[in-house]
Amino acid sequence: MAMADVFSRINPVAPPSHIDTDMDILIVGAGFSGLGMAIQLKQAGVENFTLIERAGEVGGTWRDNHYPGAACDVASHLYSFSFDQNPNWSRAFGQQPEIFEYIKRCAQKYNLRKHIRFNTTMVSSRYDDDSGIWHARTADGDELTARVMVSAVGALSDAAYPKIAGLESFRGKLMHTAQWDNHYDLAGKRVAVIGSGASAIQVVPEIAAQATQLTIFQRTPSWIMPKPDRAIPEKEQAEYRKTPFKLHKRRFRIYWMSELFAPFVISDLAFFKKRAEAMAGAHIRKQVRGSGMREIVTPDYRIGCKRVLISNDWYPALQQDNVELIADGPECITENAIVTRDGRTIEVDAIVCATGFKVPSKAAPFPIRGRADADLNAAWGDGAEAYKGVAVAGFPNLFFLMGPNTGPSHTSVLAFTEMQMEYILKAIGHMARHKLKSLEVKKKIQDKFNRGIQWRMKHTSWTSGCNSWYLTDSGKNTTLYPGFNWEYRLRMWYFRSADYHRQTIGQSVRARRESSPSVA
Repeated sequence: MAMADVFSRINPVAPPSHIDTDMDILIVGAGFSGLGMAIQLKQAGVENFTLIERAGEVGGTWRDNHYPGAACDVASHLYSFSFDQNPNWSRAFGQQPEIFEYIKRCAQKYNLRKHIRFNTTMVSSRYDDDSGIWHARTADGDELTARVMVSAVGALSDAAYPKIAGLESFRGKLMHTAQWDNHYDLAGKRVAVIGSGASAIQVVPEIAAQATQLTIFQRTPSWIMPKPDRAIPEKEQAEYRKTPFKLHKRRFRIYWMSELFAPFVISDLAFFKKRAEAMAGAHIRKQVRGSGMREIVTPDYRIGCKRVLISNDWYPALQQDNVELIADGPECITENAIVTRDGRTIEVDAIVCATGFKVPSKAAPFPIRGRADADLNAAWGDGAEAYKGVAVAGFPNLFFLMGPNTGPSHTSVLAFTEMQMEYILKAIGHMARHKLKSLEVKKKIQDKFNRGIQWRMKHTSWTSGCNSWYLTDSGKNTTLYPGFNWEYRLRMWYFRSADYHRQTIGQSVRARRESSPSVA
């Protein structure tokens, strides 16, 4: 196989074939996933779609998370659309302003803004059995209708504040990293950061350089690897612009290096765990002075059980003279201070909550009622499930991007969502060609798929005993995909219509049910 063919199979999404349809399509969310779906529709010749976005600008996660130091932990050349690769990244790992500009540039390039209704929040959606139409109601009272609805709300959209007694009584400045106030000056302030995860390790070094006093509350330490970041010189960027093959080659190399690292994160085999923990342990010994601090920042769980992070400046920041690390959460918060569990009172001017997000894979992203008035939250009572992370039995013509069990643990999320976009496009094309009123995955097909997913979960790091946001209260992982991205790509390559109940225009609901007795 020629190298060009390899790149076309591994990196870019295959060019969509033309779809002749007049069905209306509603996309909820204008972040990376929603915009990517819209681009794929336009390239297939479909123009009758609408995106609704609750904010006043595109960008999703990268619009909202603009705290100091915000950056991606996936290499830049893999963290972009495969069909619109960016030769102009200034760093090996993109920072928020540059990623946000890339997203806005894509929206402009593909003329998507005319399709977007900004400042529009979805409050409920309901599927009508007789017409095969979704009715979506917005916060301003409007009702939108569509034959197909695509949820692209993303996994990191709603900030989660910690449940600490007295938090609401604090009279100083209270911020979440996903709701950062750029007008508040941290210089000379006494600041507390609650959390030590992905956003904390990025924002803490920035705050430490400004604040008079910085107190960090670390409930659980994270495994952290060195970050192989560097500036990409203009000369190298020019080469990528001049010779796209070099850009494809770089992306190809990054993709497969990430895939090779996957077992060290995912697998529960001691062979991989010991080697990964040795790498992370060496990073601690190199950067942390003193056995006491090393003990505090070293996790007591297997690597991969929680998200593995990358940073070169987190450990040095913890050891600055104006920084104190407390290895526990606060006991309570007063009007102007934080009280520790050992009884200390630490007066602060500002509290920064670096405490992550509400996880939508544990519940519906918004109220959704499907066939026979089925409630998606009820269907997901023990955690979200979907067929290939995209379709849910009982909810015809509804598709998810970044749905259940499709989160990446070792590579770019776009490597997953782009395959979902292509799969959904194939489903829409199938509906158009066969003049279908509805397309609904069979319950037995969905159940079989998820039995396989959860069986594989038993052999992953994520179920090795620690408590993480990946898991539901019952311990079920509804968030991540338990395997390689290349394997997920193969699963998504072919749209198999036999996996779905199909109802043609004019066919009654009763006739469809009688011909499909296996529907739950």
